[in-house]
Amino acid sequence: MNLPEPVIVVDHLTRRFGDFVAVNAVSFEVQPGEIIGYLGPNGSGKTTTFRMLLGLLTPSQGRASVLGYDVSRQAEQVRSRVGYMSQKFAIYDDLTVWENLQFYGGVYGITDKARITETAELVGLGNQKQVLTRDLSVGWRQRLALGIALVHNPRLLFLDEPTSGVDPTARRAFWDLIYGLAESGVTILVTTHYMDEAEYCHRVAMMRDGNLLALDTPLALKDQFVPGKVWELYAEPLLDGLHALARLPGVLRTSLSGDHLRVIAEPNLGEMELNATLELANVKLISIQPGEATLEDVFLNLARN
Repeated sequence: MNLPEPVIVVDHLTRRFGDFVAVNAVSFEVQPGEIIGYLGPNGSGKTTTFRMLLGLLTPSQGRASVLGYDVSRQAEQVRSRVGYMSQKFAIYDDLTVWENLQFYGGVYGITDKARITETAELVGLGNQKQVLTRDLSVGWRQRLALGIALVHNPRLLFLDEPTSGVDPTARRAFWDLIYGLAESGVTILVTTHYMDEAEYCHRVAMMRDGNLLALDTPLALKDQFVPGKVWELYAEPLLDGLHALARLPGVLRTSLSGDHLRVIAEPNLGEMELNATLELANVKLISIQPGEATLEDVFLNLARN
């Protein structure tokens, strides 16, 4: 059986701005229908990578192909076939939802009103087509921005921080839309700095200082990069407990997590040793329970190395 061709192939892609290396020899492939989360702090190279893959920036070194087109030599073919929702999406406040979709559809040569209606329905704006964009909430404006990126029915979608600034309910609804698109065969690359959102992705790429630290499924990343066991401890006083556990041999990392302590320890370190350490520091242990590794744990461990 023939395997499908990758939608994206990136080979040692590099971008320099003077002496500054924004993206450093990044290599990966993306398969059809995947949701790839591109994770990292501001300035880690996520948006620069996107802009090279869209043909908006010329690589300093390396190569990449998108939908079979070379991003350096065939940028126009790439941009006409993909959808891009940028962090600062441009929508016109003085136009209605329908007029914005119609305008951007025209940019791609889409004049079919049925397609524009279909797009509005797809992103949940079917009943708000005549609403002025300025009257939309942030969450609905982002749905409109997604609709603009989808109006020409692309097979590949780039979403750059698509849920930044919206409330958790709107974020969850937006991810439901993303899942639906992936199930219909659209391949999606999405940058985010929300670690919990990255859990929704099929695979997650972790960037730092222009380097791709890892790319795998969330589960595989946790198995590979979070050694030991996670413990959630409720104790008082918290700060005394934090300092005491940080000095305990076998504790790999300890941190404050809201109203309790979060400890990652070697497998042979259990409740008894943790409790004994707290007692010696005159810290009262209220409760202790096993926790689960997160992608934040993965990133912090990778970033330390």
